[in-house]
Amino acid sequence: MLQQNPLAAKPSPAAVFVAVGGLYVGQSVIGGLTFLGLPAVLRTAGLPLDQIGLLYLVVLPWALKFLWSPHVERYRLPPVGRNRSRIIVGAGIATCACGLATLAFTGPSPVSVAIVILSVIALVTATVDIACDGYAVETLAAEHHGWGNAAQVGGSYLGSAIGAGLFLVLVERSGWTSATLVMAGLVILLALPFLFGPAAKTVAQTRDHLPSIRNALKRREVRTGLLVAAVYVAAQKWGLAMLGPFLVDYGFDLATIGALNGVGSMIIGFAGALLGGTLVRLYGASRVLLVAIFVQTALLCVFAYFSVHRDVSQWVVMAVAVASSSGIMSIGFVALYACFMGWSDPRQAGVDFTLFQCMDGIVSMAGGLGAGAIAEKFGYQASFALAAIVSVLAAPVIFLLMRRQNS
Repeated sequence: MLQQNPLAAKPSPAAVFVAVGGLYVGQSVIGGLTFLGLPAVLRTAGLPLDQIGLLYLVVLPWALKFLWSPHVERYRLPPVGRNRSRIIVGAGIATCACGLATLAFTGPSPVSVAIVILSVIALVTATVDIACDGYAVETLAAEHHGWGNAAQVGGSYLGSAIGAGLFLVLVERSGWTSATLVMAGLVILLALPFLFGPAAKTVAQTRDHLPSIRNALKRREVRTGLLVAAVYVAAQKWGLAMLGPFLVDYGFDLATIGALNGVGSMIIGFAGALLGGTLVRLYGASRVLLVAIFVQTALLCVFAYFSVHRDVSQWVVMAVAVASSSGIMSIGFVALYACFMGWSDPRQAGVDFTLFQCMDGIVSMAGGLGAGAIAEKFGYQASFALAAIVSVLAAPVIFLLMRRQNS
């Protein structure tokens, strides 16, 4: 990707893990608030499910960030000069914090206003993510890429625990404004290790490669990988798009959902990420992806049962919810993102990796919008059952695509 200055010492891997890990946690705080915390708040306020599903429009910048990823990379890595990752991250984090502060005072409704504010925040956060991913890939040696991926996945679950767990507890106890302002402050604090760590100590370098989307799409690994991403995300995420509203309608209060989601993400999700990494090393990514799909299918069927039989204990329902949204999800996505890293061209890893992430975002957005409309019109049972059917059909497709990638 660039010509390294042989006299420039690379920062320690631990420093890079802490720096990028903080950014990944901060990004997921915003994501957890948007897609898990806010839907529960809105449902408690009595909003219909189809309106809540509109929140998934906020995924749009994440789905389209591949369009400007080459421009971000070219600015971040000029032909001659210092790495500009710190500039991009600093400006982006400040903008995100201001956006959350604005949302704190405008409130969660009307939904249209919240969607506009969160979409601007998502646009900025997606741009910061391009710089963060590129910095991690270029700074870490190949033998440390696995730990970098663990920082990303583990950070995402820790951030979700804060955005969907701590946030809901604070909303219940202190109100919307205070809870959202706390989230804005946390986003700033989590970025400090990056802004004042190794990213602040870069040296001038000469670079001779210009990243481009065209070069990425010329490679079969990328084209097939995009199909794998689309099918797998549909199998894993579509069924869980309305999980927060379902738990509210089942009788859970926000504090309980927040506390249990937080514990689930921090403990079960992080443990699942570590277990997923181990399973990938032992059995390969293909097997882990398929097992995760089959288990998720079974759990979606259980959710369909819960939606009809409301006499099941709340603790049983929450245990299944945590296992599905934190445990199985984290195991499967560690395997998927490990594949993304392997399929990315090191010379333009930021662009390639962004393409895979964008496919994740596009499919997630479509599933969220569709799940909200289906659940509102036909009920939760139809939504969960249809998602289970999609998961069953996805398994053989994933098997064939992965066999093609490995051939």
